[in-house]
Amino acid sequence: MTKSARYGKYNPAEPVLHELPPLRYGAGAVPVRIAVRRTDDGTWRARLLFGEGEPDVAPATAEIFCAPNETDLWQAVRDLPEYHLCDIYRSLTE
Repeated sequence: MTKSARYGKYNPAEPVLHELPPLRYGAGAVPVRIAVRRTDDGTWRARLLFGEGEPDVAPATAEIFCAPNETDLWQAVRDLPEYHLCDIYRSLTE
């Protein structure tokens, strides 16, 4: 289950952070978050953030998730195997 960091008045163009299950990497666990937003044309986009740092300094991907609606975006996130997450994390940190 994800936790949302949505407070106050909701603006769909502003990214909303959701916590995903931690990534097992090496001997530890790496926190994983996803920043989800809706663009002006109605497309949903998201990027992954790794670690506990602030979103602007944490290792992060570009907006690699893109879907016509929020349901399809979350399905794409759920379909991403953990070994791909490991590869993405390793490519950002090594």
